[in-house]
Amino acid sequence: MREQTLRSIFKHLPSEQELLGRIEEREDLSEIFETWSGEQRQEYLDRCTGKKGFNILYDAYFKEVMNPEYDPSRLESFLEVVIGEKVRILKVLPNDSVRLEDENTLLVTDIVVELEDGSIANIEVQKIGYRFTGPRCSCYLSDMMLRQYKRIRARKKKGFSYGDIKKVYLIVLYETCPKVLRTMPDTYLHRARHVFDTGLDMDLLQRCVLVPLDIFRETMQNKPIKTLLEAWLTFLGEDNPQRLAELFKAFPQFIAMYETLYSMYKDMVNAMGFFSEELRIMDQNTVKYMIDEMDDEIKHLEEVKNQLEGEKNQLEEVKNQLEGEKNQLEGEVNQLEGEKNQLEGEILRLEKRNTQYQAEIKKLSEELQRLKDSQQ
Repeated sequence: MREQTLRSIFKHLPSEQELLGRIEEREDLSEIFETWSGEQRQEYLDRCTGKKGFNILYDAYFKEVMNPEYDPSRLESFLEVVIGEKVRILKVLPNDSVRLEDENTLLVTDIVVELEDGSIANIEVQKIGYRFTGPRCSCYLSDMMLRQYKRIRARKKKGFSYGDIKKVYLIVLYETCPKVLRTMPDTYLHRARHVFDTGLDMDLLQRCVLVPLDIFRETMQNKPIKTLLEAWLTFLGEDNPQRLAELFKAFPQFIAMYETLYSMYKDMVNAMGFFSEELRIMDQNTVKYMIDEMDDEIKHLEEVKNQLEGEKNQLEEVKNQLEGEKNQLEGEVNQLEGEKNQLEGEILRLEKRNTQYQAEIKKLSEELQRLKDSQQ
């Protein structure tokens, strides 16, 4: 079967031979190219020639395609399908939320926007999902809410009202989702909000949307792309050229977005720089992931060790208890043996006295018979 590529859609893409020729013509490009492994070189060539799609979740690509300062309608369309409400972006906000230092490795990109109704939406991409997903989401939603409160309070001063506070959204896209989301392998969109168990109608304003793209790809295998949500998640999470061709046929509005990426690659110096940076971040992510996995394994082994120690101590207590009962039983056996020997001695004395009595009775009986005989 002929290999599927994207050159049938993007006809200006170079062939691999043409691309290698351009690289060899320039010393600066050749030097960068030589720093990559054979697999990495082929990855770059496949992307540029359309044999493989882009990893749009990478920071430079995601922001180039989704930057609301260039074309807000793209991010608005995405937000509408994941949030489930009509939105319009008012402006981009500076990303000054407090983040842990080690999150620089796993957090690929982060965009914060203010919507027309005053709500704030934070869209972030994680290469590999962080541990403690729930507590982390709660922290950053609270951080966004506090930022909004401080900003409105400073602006309105005496006229401030809590009614001025609007919703905050945290939308997290995972290339590889955390383990907790793997407990629901057929679900690729999780929307959360606070609700009261009594049914009380009170909005606490915090919204969280989790999108595991790896689960989406698994769920959508060999299935047609029918909805705009499926189209967006395919666009963001798929690099298979056949699936991308199906996407562009069903939803042609995504062709122009993808063309944005190929426009970036016209400047080969920048393109190879983007790719080198992506490889660096991928390496950092892999190391961080391995460290987290080892930490989890160590903690698990420590838990097993502690559990075994507890069971060992419990068995020692049972053993000591049984030893005490054994010693007690041996003492009782020895006491019973003594009583048995005492009873056997008493029986022997009784038997001896009985023999004596029998002899005396016999003697008396004989004497009585002799007296009777003499009287006759």
